[in-house]
Amino acid sequence: MRTSFTKILFVIVSVLSFWTCNDKMGDTDTRLTPVNALVEPLNDKDIELQTTASATIYFEWEYTDVSAGGTSIYYLAFDKADGDFSNPVYLVKADNNGFYNHATLSHKLINKIAGLVGIQPREKGNFKWTVFSTKGMNTVKATQEHSITVTRLAGLEDPLDLYITGTASEGGTDLSKAQRMKSLGSGAYEGYTRLKGGEPFHFVDSRTGTPMEFSISSEGLLKEGGTSTVNQDGVYWITTDFETGACTITLVTRISFFFSPTNEILFDLPYSGYGVFKATNKTVTFKQEGWGRDERYKFRMFVKEDGGKGAEKEFEWGTLNQTDSRPNSSSPESYYYLQLLTNVSQWDNKWKLMGDFDGVPADYTIYLTADTPYTHSISK
Repeated sequence: MRTSFTKILFVIVSVLSFWTCNDKMGDTDTRLTPVNALVEPLNDKDIELQTTASATIYFEWEYTDVSAGGTSIYYLAFDKADGDFSNPVYLVKADNNGFYNHATLSHKLINKIAGLVGIQPREKGNFKWTVFSTKGMNTVKATQEHSITVTRLAGLEDPLDLYITGTASEGGTDLSKAQRMKSLGSGAYEGYTRLKGGEPFHFVDSRTGTPMEFSISSEGLLKEGGTSTVNQDGVYWITTDFETGACTITLVTRISFFFSPTNEILFDLPYSGYGVFKATNKTVTFKQEGWGRDERYKFRMFVKEDGGKGAEKEFEWGTLNQTDSRPNSSSPESYYYLQLLTNVSQWDNKWKLMGDFDGVPADYTIYLTADTPYTHSISK
């Protein structure tokens, strides 16, 4: 946080000030007491950060004395070990828009904060946290400060772009043909690509010049330089997170067309290259119901985690934008946008086929590519 803490809180509390009036002819109630005790984590808590998305740290403190000044808004503040919180390195509102006396932060966010106070990736270090309560134009710091010690994740500096290249990759060793991965924001990327088993591949941040190179360590973490391999030929779903250093390689065993009216898979969409899956000349016959013809559909994806070593799991590609109507030739492109879902169901997040495709052969294509939103198309 590069601007002064005072200026930041001035903006925050001025927005909130209209909530804090008492019954004295509309005058602002500026009475405020500090938080007197920090509860969790305990002082000097030592935490080894984890790369899993579900890993969190719970922060809790006592409420201020309501009888002395009414309800406060709380902000959790972090600073360097020798800081005085006059200019914290990071500030975050408590849960429930600041009204609760607790906040749950992800390990990934704590890792970012640790970097802001100067702790290097994979190193252990400590910093401080406290709580500010605000009311009207007033702000007061808690009477306590707690130290927290963390072992940072093996993060790297975020590249502006990320590509897959190497003998195992679809573009081979020709750097200009390296496959671009999709940016998910905050240093995270993912890609769907075919890899050759036992052959080397790596990541680069550019298709030209002498790019930075990255690979996967034996611990499954990103590192600078080197190459990586997979055990078998196949299509893989690869995710990377440069803020945490995490990388996952998941074998995609199949993507299939799921017909909701009969609750069954009708056909697979073979991988055709560079993130595209396509089934050609496939016929879908709508199901006759008492109210009409039922044409609802979506897609199923089957994967094996840990590079293909894990048990097969099932995901669903369904609507990004919910719809319950048939498309037509003037429907927006966004009608066909995809999102990956973990809840596999018969009816949720489905599309409808145009009437022209009832019993008519067509090509069904899914585009999991970096340069456009994930989407699909159906064409004769």
